[in-house]
Amino acid sequence: MSETFPRIEPLGEAALLVRFAPRLDDAANRACVAFRAGLQAALPEGVTETASSLGSVLVRHDPGAADAVKSALDDLLAARDWSAVDPPERRLWQIPCSYGGDDGPQLAEAAAMAGLSVDAAIAALSSARVRVLALGFAPGMPYLGILPEAWDLPRQTGLTPKVPEGALVVAVRQFVLFGTEAPTGWRQVGRTLFGCFEPSRTRPIALSPGDEVTFPSVSPGELRDRAAEDSDRLGGATWEVLR
Repeated sequence: MSETFPRIEPLGEAALLVRFAPRLDDAANRACVAFRAGLQAALPEGVTETASSLGSVLVRHDPGAADAVKSALDDLLAARDWSAVDPPERRLWQIPCSYGGDDGPQLAEAAAMAGLSVDAAIAALSSARVRVLALGFAPGMPYLGILPEAWDLPRQTGLTPKVPEGALVVAVRQFVLFGTEAPTGWRQVGRTLFGCFEPSRTRPIALSPGDEVTFPSVSPGELRDRAAEDSDRLGGATWEVLR
């Protein structure tokens, strides 16, 4: 199969995968977000669902519509350089995070692997402005990046049996913000009280691919005080619209 990207690959009888790169790449991920937004704005007949990931866009379709949908996707891909397209309307989030201690039990280990002191690691992580690259694993749960090369940390060789909802973990130049209590092979460096998914909210899934996020450092007490005042389970987070 050709290694030229972007390309369209069949995925069973009722889906196509538009791949922009073979591995995590910032430009390819930006193209995914922009291409999916363009696709959603004028869905071809027969398309039933779309979803973007780190480097591709899934397009589900009626089984009998494969040829027509592929033709429409070919035309849309050829219409522009999607990595250069301005992103759709998105939000800039500030999600308070308590780093280290009980809230980030593997911060010291991760900092040492990155060649930093604990204080320098907190300063770097809390000032990093990352994008939501994709949602997955649990409803609304974001993968965020791309962090500087110092944070190209390998996953653990074993699993941490359980991290809490709101845990901020790091590996391979990415954060994951856990949307549920679960095991992980990534290192927990902090804790938020942000609810990635809350059915009672007007917007149950808070974050969208393309949103930008910072995780400013707060003390454990401040984190919990802010969350106690928050009826939407956003853990004291604030946001503004970017255009």
